[in-house]
Amino acid sequence: MKKILLLQSILVFNKITCTHGQQNQMPNSSSISEFLLLAFADMRQLQLLLFWLLLGIYLAALLGNGLISTAVACDHRLHTPMDFFLLNLTLLDLGCISTTLPKAMASALWDTRDISYAGCVAQCFFFVFLMSAELYLLTAVSYDRYVATCKPLHYGILLGSRACATMAAAAWGTGVLHALLNTINTFSLPLCQGNVVDQFFCEIPQILRLSCSHSYLREIWAVVAAICLAFGCFVSILFSYVQIFMTVLSMPSEQGRQKALLRRARLVSLPHLAVLSLLISTGTFAYLKPSLISSPSLDPVVAVLYSVVPPAVNPLIYSMRNQELKDVLRKMMSRTCFSSSEMFISLHK
Repeated sequence: MKKILLLQSILVFNKITCTHGQQNQMPNSSSISEFLLLAFADMRQLQLLLFWLLLGIYLAALLGNGLISTAVACDHRLHTPMDFFLLNLTLLDLGCISTTLPKAMASALWDTRDISYAGCVAQCFFFVFLMSAELYLLTAVSYDRYVATCKPLHYGILLGSRACATMAAAAWGTGVLHALLNTINTFSLPLCQGNVVDQFFCEIPQILRLSCSHSYLREIWAVVAAICLAFGCFVSILFSYVQIFMTVLSMPSEQGRQKALLRRARLVSLPHLAVLSLLISTGTFAYLKPSLISSPSLDPVVAVLYSVVPPAVNPLIYSMRNQELKDVLRKMMSRTCFSSSEMFISLHK
């Protein structure tokens, strides 16, 4: 009897010890106060080089999107539906690139990796919100081009001020709802794999890898829904541009009008589809790729392709083919240079 009691005591002690050891090795989300982001490089010189590169990209994106938003907001000639959507896109691009790059630049400059728990939650929320809203707005832009080319007589009815405001509000609201659901679902999961994020900013796929395996399935439906929505938007945009090309090709070629319209449609649609394909393909790869092919060198490159490149090049794609916008920007730049030269002359008198 004594041997049996002794054996039971030993088994209970071993069980308590193993449970305590597992709790020490697997911290949950309530014990995590900060996350450690991925460092760009180990060499200090390379970190500084990357800082200046990211700073140049960030300033170029701020300048391009800032100039366009200012021109559209201030000039009455740029109050068309397309310009209204362009204004919303520039604001989203400014927010998107400001969500990721400033923290990455600070990490490279000061050689730090930590980000607070609240900061990581905020980064995930704003990134998903801004990228989702931008995808929906890009769908609205393609619809605008479709109506302008295929149904020009109904353009004022289908894309009036109320309709444009409704579509923009729906894009922003849907983005907020999508980001809220994904962020809450992600950070409500118990995190059992530490606090090291293999990315230069906090994003949902990397946080999910820190969760317990049995809890990961709770977020699968949200990821699948996001991918389906993204491909739904892509199919809608592709359909709009196919209809545009078919309409232009079916027009009678009178005095080169068909050729001019076809060239304009190609210049607008092909860069649009190229950036959109890059955004969706790299984003889908980041969300759905197996953990076996993840690497500290591959993940940041993929993230740059869908988080930094589109906000930086969108001003060139959606505005440089707009002759009125180019004229307004040219006048703004000449006016600024003229006022600066007058101020310089007055200071030296």
